[in-house]
Amino acid sequence: MNRLTPAQTVKELDKYIVGQDDAKKAVAVALRNRYRRMQLPEDIREEVTPKNILMVGPTGVGKTEIARRLAKLVDAPFVKVEATKFTEVGYVGRDVDSIIRDLVEAGIRLVKEQQTEQVHDMAVQAANNRLVELMLHPVKKKTNPIDIILGNTRKEPELPAEEKEKLSVRREDLRTMLAEGKLENELVEIEVEERTIGAEIPGTDLNINDMMGGIMPRKTKLRRVTVSEARRILTAEEEDTLIDMDKVYTDAITRVEQDGIVFIDEIDKVAGKGSSGHGPDVSREGVQRDILPIVEGCTVSTKYGPVRTDHILFIAAGAFHVSKVSDLIPELQGRFPVRVDLKPLSREDYKRILTQPHNALIKQYKALLAVDSVHLEFDDSALELIADYAFTTNENNENIGARRLHTVLEHILSDIAFNAGGGDAPEIDVLVNAEYIKKQLEGTEKSNDLTRFIL
Repeated sequence: MNRLTPAQTVKELDKYIVGQDDAKKAVAVALRNRYRRMQLPEDIREEVTPKNILMVGPTGVGKTEIARRLAKLVDAPFVKVEATKFTEVGYVGRDVDSIIRDLVEAGIRLVKEQQTEQVHDMAVQAANNRLVELMLHPVKKKTNPIDIILGNTRKEPELPAEEKEKLSVRREDLRTMLAEGKLENELVEIEVEERTIGAEIPGTDLNINDMMGGIMPRKTKLRRVTVSEARRILTAEEEDTLIDMDKVYTDAITRVEQDGIVFIDEIDKVAGKGSSGHGPDVSREGVQRDILPIVEGCTVSTKYGPVRTDHILFIAAGAFHVSKVSDLIPELQGRFPVRVDLKPLSREDYKRILTQPHNALIKQYKALLAVDSVHLEFDDSALELIADYAFTTNENNENIGARRLHTVLEHILSDIAFNAGGGDAPEIDVLVNAEYIKKQLEGTEKSNDLTRFIL
């Protein structure tokens, strides 16, 4: 259970997101309220529902990133969906119940990863034991599934005592060499399961292969791989054996119901009433009405069991350039009582985004080019100019927010990135200043034609 105070949560979000303090405070309070709810007596705990959040603001200002970082911060099952992918029942499109099915899958991955970490050491040890046996007794042919069903597997003859002693000594030698890493590049044949991609039955989360898997034996094939690769494959198999998947499914559903976060983007695209009676507007209100039960709280059937949505936190977001929040149906508006307005980015915000976050763009480009022995440095004048170009371009053309910085930086560094590389390339220090940037962007300011920066 997350015990971060709202102030601590905001501090963690500040490491990756510049500005938008109101939105950060709203999600931090929503997160803390979950912890507070779990401390209540059981009779009142069920009555306390999350206060869903509606974020209103232009694209590229951090709406999605806030929700994604929040979920990562507390190891909560998280799924991001586009409202435009869903259509009213009867039209072509995804069923809204698939939101919860996707969230359950995310919860299963999360819980399984945590369980895997706990059994990893045991799995590695078991994989090493299997590697030793494979080196002693190589697999000669694939197992025939029909033989398994009929019980026609041939038994190995009993070895004499002298041979057993030799095998025992050889086994210990191999175990020692494996532990010392002397056999990592040796080739070994292992039997692995053939994986095939099966289609899902439309409107459900059932996979045809999963249904047939319980009837037909698994197909296997021989693969010739290095010892290091074989250890990875065998470790994964051993981890699957050691993990209790029934417990994983149960824990995942509990995590989804109590800690799940659903981010519904582009909610404004299904707002508005169709006046013409034709075209996509017909299904807009229908989509909202289909989403409504999920947000209000209902039970969704999945192949892992029923999932209640009463205590899942829903965060919706949209630019609302054309439509207004009031264009959403009143019932859906009422299920998002917390509304926060995200502000457009300023020149100073763009400059801070370049350098301040832990995953800042300048840090990323420095690390990427350092691989090819190019050491980038940006002086303050360069950062000012990049921020100014991004801000100006967004003002004069389509406003895509912080994503504009990616486009500007790619154009500025295109020559450096193209010419860098080579196994014997010398170490090079490159200073990017305002003069270099003006040279790279020459002509765009004079002609006021900045369309090249539109994604």
